[in-house]
Amino acid sequence: MVSETPQTPPAIDEQAITAAVEQALAAIAAAPDTAALKQVRIEHVGDRSVIATANAGIKDLPKDQRAAAGKLIGQGKGRVQKALAERQQELAAAEEEQALATEKVDVTLPTDRLPRGARHPLSLLTERLEDLFVGLGWEIAEGPEIEAEWFNFDALNFDVDHPARQMQDTFYVAPEGSGQVLRTHTSPVQARALLERGVPLYIACPGTTFRTDEPDATHSPVFHQVEGLAIDKGLTMANLVGTLDAIARTMFGEGAITRLRPSYFPFTEPSAEMDFRCFSCDAKLGTDRDASPDCRVCGGTGWIEMGGCGMVNPAVLRACGVDPEEYQGFAFGLGIERILMLRNGVEDMRDMAEGDVRFSQHYGTEI
Repeated sequence: MVSETPQTPPAIDEQAITAAVEQALAAIAAAPDTAALKQVRIEHVGDRSVIATANAGIKDLPKDQRAAAGKLIGQGKGRVQKALAERQQELAAAEEEQALATEKVDVTLPTDRLPRGARHPLSLLTERLEDLFVGLGWEIAEGPEIEAEWFNFDALNFDVDHPARQMQDTFYVAPEGSGQVLRTHTSPVQARALLERGVPLYIACPGTTFRTDEPDATHSPVFHQVEGLAIDKGLTMANLVGTLDAIARTMFGEGAITRLRPSYFPFTEPSAEMDFRCFSCDAKLGTDRDASPDCRVCGGTGWIEMGGCGMVNPAVLRACGVDPEEYQGFAFGLGIERILMLRNGVEDMRDMAEGDVRFSQHYGTEI
């Protein structure tokens, strides 16, 4: 049986240690910033570096070699650590000086501590509409958003079985049978104004309304309307058309063209839908020009639906204590979101409700 003679661990390679130290010193001197210097530290002094590996192998050397090896590696490692510390201090000082030069702030300049916001374009557009009606000599009227069914429906000639009174269209206020709803339109303000102020009456009623619609690009459960009501002696459809034309010119320019289409609403008789001639395609050149088939604004029809209107139903006048034989009037309702979408090119109604200040900063200016 032949006994195995234990192998003697190889001696530390002095030339390899010296070369590793010189490479580390050169890399330290070439590091352009503290981030690069950190990587140099990992590569040349880290656990897998030549110096660290050699230092860990000292314990396996014969006893007579350990002292010399420890001295060689210790001196080399000391040189590298000293160079690292000096270079770190030098680079940190340079980076701090550069930051002070590029990021300095003049504390004597006036500044806002909070970022500047912007008013929502719906608010600005509502105020513009209010200014328009005030300029016509009308008054601005307001009413509660939680409304009695009588004002929201009965006073406006909605039958008990009318579809708009059902749960799929209306938010009813608990408990069941309370007789209160979230108003589905701003028309209840008209009934309240007739009872409180009497006639003659010229009012505009902007405000928030609620319906059980699923939010999408063109619908929202919470939206805004402006209602107009004029009650006086001798008013006709001609007065209604003139008022609507004035609104169209103010909102969309002097070249705006309108039309009325026969329709039905419980609170007006006769009733009509108001359309604007499309101003995005060839239809804007006149009623004798065809609309562009691919127009996204009018859908190729040449007309844009804006809202309902008509002469106030005599039943509504009688419900509010006004004699329809003596006084006549007209009413109309326009969606403020609809106007904003057309005036400012807003393609998705949900953008108005997300609360992003950048939306308000972009669209909240007069164009």
